[in-house]
Amino acid sequence: MADQEQWWYNHKTGEVEQGRQSLGLDRDGPFATKEEALRAPEIARERSRAWDEEDKGS
Repeated sequence: MADQEQWWYNHKTGEVEQGRQSLGLDRDGPFATKEEALRAPEIARERSRAWDEEDKGS
């Protein structure tokens, strides 16, 4: 998938961007859809919880 077809979540502004518009350290992604990018903060929390659970099991 080309960069312009991918979506990014800019955690500095809270906005979704199509293609690479911002600095890499300010964005999360890529995501396949705008809707998925809008869920980026929720996805990050879910992944963080999963990693915490993995660490507890180690």
